[in-house]
Amino acid sequence: MKLLMFNLLLPILCIAQMPETDIWLFKLTKNKGEITFTKGENITNRNGYDNQPSFTFDSKKIVFVSNFSSNQTDIYEYHISKKKINQLTKTEESEYSPSESYTENIITSVTVEKDSSQRIWAYHRINFQSSVLIPEIDSVGYYTWLNKDSILYYKLTNPHSLHAYDLINQKDVTLTKHPSRAFKKTHNSSKFIYAVKDSAQLLFWLYNPTLRETSYYCSSPSTQEDFIWHPDLGLIKSENNQLLRYVETDKKWIVLFSFESFGIQKISRFNFSSDGKYLVLVNNL
Repeated sequence: MKLLMFNLLLPILCIAQMPETDIWLFKLTKNKGEITFTKGENITNRNGYDNQPSFTFDSKKIVFVSNFSSNQTDIYEYHISKKKINQLTKTEESEYSPSESYTENIITSVTVEKDSSQRIWAYHRINFQSSVLIPEIDSVGYYTWLNKDSILYYKLTNPHSLHAYDLINQKDVTLTKHPSRAFKKTHNSSKFIYAVKDSAQLLFWLYNPTLRETSYYCSSPSTQEDFIWHPDLGLIKSENNQLLRYVETDKKWIVLFSFESFGIQKISRFNFSSDGKYLVLVNNL
């Protein structure tokens, strides 16, 4: 099963109380290589927890999780042109980090099971059937697919660790300890980027699975850890109400977007649609 790799990853699940969060959608325009945003809209705008948005492959919808109608989280879907939200799951368990699959009508997520196991599940959006996708992996905090046969996942060990898992050979390899919650495949490449954090900074590393080599990429003097790899702009991370871009040639971070005028306080998740027309982000209230 080949799954969406541009995945906005889930929070640590074992928390006493979920934060108040809203999901914002922005329209993007590109002119002479410069990307700007317009038409910011709070698409949830309600009390409670709305989080971990990711775009569908056709860029027409956004899947996310919410505890709007119950004490646990379920998967919802926002249709961009219709401005309509539909509930996709209604389970006794909590789902996190939903992502559209390349398998038709399948959404995947990390699910907190009744015995507190945290594994990756698959949900059918039409007949609502569900099943554990990878039974042998437990204690999953965050994950992203490198290809149809392998994943990266954040394991809730002590300390937390980043793993690569080969589904064909059922081989699990530990890559590092103390990872950030984000790790992304770089565009048109088998390489992926991840970060290791300490009390003062993030250190970003590129990993080449073919050569099994790790190389240092850059650092950030901040522990705010959500980031993505944009196909045109490269490494982008959130910092309070801004998105920062790392410029390789100058070896420095610059402000890409600021959302202060919208009253956004802290961006805890963000993602770009594959067609380049939209940006979605989560504001922690």
